[in-house]
Amino acid sequence: MRREARDETVPTVRLGDVLTPTVRAESVDASKEYCLLGIRLDGQGPFLRETVMGTQTSATKLFRVAENDFIYSRLFACRGAFGVISKELNGCFVSSEFPAFVPVPGKIDVEYLKYWFRLPSVIATVDADCSGSTPLTRNRFKENFFLALEIPLPPLAEQRRAVARIEELAAQIHEARTLRHQADEEAEALQSHVARDLFPQPSNNVVSEWVKFQTGYAFKSEWFSGSGVRLARNANVGHGTLDWSETVRLPESRRAEFPRFELEEGDILITLDRPIISTGVKVARVRKTDLPCLLLQRVARAQFQGDDVLPEYFFRWLRSPHFTGAIDPGRSNGVPHISHKDIEKIPFAAPPLAEQRRIVAELDALQAEVDALKRLQAETVAELDALLPAILDRAFNGQLA
Repeated sequence: MRREARDETVPTVRLGDVLTPTVRAESVDASKEYCLLGIRLDGQGPFLRETVMGTQTSATKLFRVAENDFIYSRLFACRGAFGVISKELNGCFVSSEFPAFVPVPGKIDVEYLKYWFRLPSVIATVDADCSGSTPLTRNRFKENFFLALEIPLPPLAEQRRAVARIEELAAQIHEARTLRHQADEEAEALQSHVARDLFPQPSNNVVSEWVKFQTGYAFKSEWFSGSGVRLARNANVGHGTLDWSETVRLPESRRAEFPRFELEEGDILITLDRPIISTGVKVARVRKTDLPCLLLQRVARAQFQGDDVLPEYFFRWLRSPHFTGAIDPGRSNGVPHISHKDIEKIPFAAPPLAEQRRIVAELDALQAEVDALKRLQAETVAELDALLPAILDRAFNGQLA
């Protein structure tokens, strides 16, 4: 697609011509309370990080900021840590790693500048100025580089009009994202509601009549290596599948020592520590691509006693409100946990196999619809994410209607 040309009538100025460095240093008073700020990445701006007494900081000086100051983080400028001090943060403090500037009256709107620092091209320039002597080193973004940056700067009234239009469009994007998030939550709630109605209410039977659990082996951390067979641990048990983004391994030469803990395709695993997340219970089925792997402690594997319960039926029951509502995690050293023996005592109903298959088929069909909706939502969110950079690009090229 052809890139529209920049409006050449807009003058370009150095930031040093429209911003003045400001330093409001105060010696730290041990008896005084200080509200300390940080700056979020990607242009998300300053935030109240913590409130401390003077005795709780090693700094001998802190620097007070005021409403409408423009500040940035020397350390994280290359990741978009720029922003404006809001009315709510007026009078808070920062360390010497956060240079502050005040706008020259009548020259620049700091909100306009804030959005300019969200342009990928601007952050790329900052990143280049932060590069160290080698590809793996990084320097602080010094004030002389900051003040030397050149910005296209229309009259103040035009800057404010651009900011108002950007914020109007950004609000519409936020609303669209919120609606899509609500749609995701409603889809999850529908699944939960349907599952609650599909599974029969248990009578006097408990899980252990059909399923018992084996817990993993306490592999010692000093045995771990950078290669070999993977160990399935709590961090790997996600919502339905195993996640290997954090992987520990046992040397292949030791694998034969632990045949009892070798996992197989189709095994159902449940974590015993921090068992519940926002989307349900942390339970997963082992896929062929997960193998080979061994079972680590604090993760339990379902072992079926006979053929009266389909594994896929039991897997879906574990993810249903019937199970989530029945478990009551205790706490060990502040960490929520459950016992595999407690799971075995939970009431459970095993209808005829034909009925189990019908329930699984209905939930599979619903899951397929939800997955399709989530794919569509993900595509839409990606499109929304791309909108704001495009809007900013047009705004700073003088093309925003």
